[in-house]
Amino acid sequence: MSKFKFSVGPWNVHSGADSYGPAVRSEIDFEEKIKKFAEMGFSAIQFHDDDAVPNINYYTEEEIKGKARELKKLLDKYGLAAEFVAPRLWMDGHTIDGGFMSTSKEDREYAMWRAYRSIDIAKELGTDMIVLWLAREGTLCAESKSPVWATKMLIEAINKMLEYDPKIRVCIEPKPNEPIDRSICGTMGHVMAISAATIDPSRVGGNLESAHATLAGLDPAHEIGFAMAMGKLMTVHLNDQNGIKYDQDKSFGVENLRAAFNQVKVLKENGYGENGECVGLDVKAMRTTREEDSYKHLQNSLAIFRVLEEKVDRFDYDFQRKCVENRDFEGLEMYVMKLLMGME
Repeated sequence: MSKFKFSVGPWNVHSGADSYGPAVRSEIDFEEKIKKFAEMGFSAIQFHDDDAVPNINYYTEEEIKGKARELKKLLDKYGLAAEFVAPRLWMDGHTIDGGFMSTSKEDREYAMWRAYRSIDIAKELGTDMIVLWLAREGTLCAESKSPVWATKMLIEAINKMLEYDPKIRVCIEPKPNEPIDRSICGTMGHVMAISAATIDPSRVGGNLESAHATLAGLDPAHEIGFAMAMGKLMTVHLNDQNGIKYDQDKSFGVENLRAAFNQVKVLKENGYGENGECVGLDVKAMRTTREEDSYKHLQNSLAIFRVLEEKVDRFDYDFQRKCVENRDFEGLEMYVMKLLMGME
């Protein structure tokens, strides 16, 4: 039995449409997804603001709060919590040039409206975490905006969020590129710097996604460890990625099992989850997946995580110390490979 709590977002079960082709599976009813997630053993749901309140732009602040309260009743019905709320700025016409660092003052104000509404929704759902995936925060044309100005705009936006609610926490999910060309906040190191520059660094941290670290040419376990060393890892999005290309959101562990093992290992060794943190999955079904297998990628990710958790529990730290003392890193590597191959 895993010692961790797991979370998932409704977007992780989808119709299979992508940039080059239409939907290949039917859309599944929202409540049906929530019910299935509970049956699969998830403890919490990740929300974008417009997952929680569809067509959010057309409602008043009070109407948005009311719809969030209705959603809370649905979560309670299935014994689920909300892990976080994230403003989905990248899908709106106001955010073609970014949200918080758009060159349009009107569009920056719209981005803040969505951020404030996300905080309102989070409060109604009983969570204090706002995740910022800064999808379009950067430049498509290098000369279009100063990176100095853009970074200051992001810090200013986060400060406004911290001032809007004294209890809310802001969790930045870094990604080096896609859909933007040059990201302003591409790695966990950038997240730490932004956090330190805000009015309340204790309430600003990071969400490490495995695939995003790989896209930056970095090791996901080391990015996790770096954030944990700073006391700044608020949550994780585990998945997998085949090299430095487009963001694939593959099932956890299916491309690089050793890298996945070390992500589980660093989380377990450093007490992740002891303060209520969830292990979040951000995985998507392959486009070729049949409708009846719409949840299989989630089942596979949970199964792989749990097997790797058991292998971490069996890891021979005495043997590790002897190998380190003797600088027998070849021996240590072979031990890890045998452990993963079921030979230990």
